[in-house]
Amino acid sequence: MADAEKLLEAIEEPVAEEKPKEPPIVFRDLNPKAEYDSLCRNLGERNIPEDRQALSEIKEYTVKDEGAWALSDETIHFIGKLLHDKELKPGVRSKLLRLLACAALKDDIILLLHQDRKEHQLMNYAHDMELHSHEEQEALALFICNLFETTSSSEWLLYISEWNREGLQLSNVRVTTKVAVTALLSNMPTLQEKGTALMHNLATKEVKSAVFDDIATELSMAILQFLTSNPKEEWLFRAMKALLRFCQISYNDVPALIKMIGPEPAKFKGVSDRIDEIVDQITFKLETTHYRQPEVPA
Repeated sequence: MADAEKLLEAIEEPVAEEKPKEPPIVFRDLNPKAEYDSLCRNLGERNIPEDRQALSEIKEYTVKDEGAWALSDETIHFIGKLLHDKELKPGVRSKLLRLLACAALKDDIILLLHQDRKEHQLMNYAHDMELHSHEEQEALALFICNLFETTSSSEWLLYISEWNREGLQLSNVRVTTKVAVTALLSNMPTLQEKGTALMHNLATKEVKSAVFDDIATELSMAILQFLTSNPKEEWLFRAMKALLRFCQISYNDVPALIKMIGPEPAKFKGVSDRIDEIVDQITFKLETTHYRQPEVPA
């Protein structure tokens, strides 16, 4: 009887979500109620019963802080409809994404993400990032950043299983990489900030796979390009720290890229003590690595 009671407790009270070992950079300065109200103002009156029901569920989850049990399949369908409806003004999508960024900080957000495992509506939208308005791009990058808050949702961002979209083979990890690169190389400071956060978050994930080796090279190329813009110290620290980590992950290709296309890490000596430390570690890596010609991503 005691064993049965323990089993029932385990079913009813799942293990608490594990937090990443190294804290991710997320953005908590969000007000779920304000974001929800802003979304509703941009949407206007919804006369479709399914839409009203989905909005009510989203409010329960984000504003009233109920669990993901409050969300039905209609929720993700509604989110997908708003993201992909070209007739809606961009403000609707950006407000929705900001509300999703609030939800991304919740421990059980993975349950909502898993609802999208068949249609891939979130990631299909994210893959088109460069086609979206600046406001949408920033809100999308914010959402992706905040998904690194918990281990399960950050691992979802790095899923390698593929699906076909109009002849393209996509995966979560490829789309996440594209969002990070696009944000980092944007000419908008607010979006660049999210890009440096994404690079930090990706670099601190403990992932061992051939796919991640490949994207480490792609992410490093973007960082090297970003470094030519002489970023401010905080952003430089995030980028250099990520570059060091990618040197350790792809221990031949990334050091070779640094040597081949620059800039030289020593250029950033003297900016701050913490950056000096990273520069020294990257320099040591460059001096002790036997290079082969890297395969530059297309």
